[in-house]
Amino acid sequence: MTNQQLFIRKALKLALENVQTGKGGPFAALIVKGNNIIASGTSLVTSLNDPTAHAEIIAIREACKILGTFQLRGCEIYSSCEPCPMCLGAMYWARLAKIFIASIMQDAANAGFDDAFIYSEFSKKISERKMPMVLMPQNEALEVFKEWKKKGDKVKY
Repeated sequence: MTNQQLFIRKALKLALENVQTGKGGPFAALIVKGNNIIASGTSLVTSLNDPTAHAEIIAIREACKILGTFQLRGCEIYSSCEPCPMCLGAMYWARLAKIFIASIMQDAANAGFDDAFIYSEFSKKISERKMPMVLMPQNEALEVFKEWKKKGDKVKY
């Protein structure tokens, strides 16, 4: 058995334990660097009353804390399922090298976790999205970006 297979099985074991203990949904993730598990996370949305407490987000936050960085270059993530839009965005922002998944979006949808509508919202115009989005004082917002561009000591990400 390869290390990759061992890591994905460990993620699945954590997901099952999460369901059995009642801490949250059937999701878990591991962050791995150089064949070493850096961090893990399970879905704690319902136990923490936090809609962002997805397994992947928790694992990314913990790995960043342990490694002392906001980017996880050279790390891989092993997830029990294909990531939702929020988690996928976080994975890209974290600069993970590779994503391993044990199941796909349709498997999650069949269990009552359907993110397809969120993915579809991204391709719509702001005015056509289900959740109203109102563009406010754009000129003032652009001034903030101008200041950021001029800032000499900024940390780029």
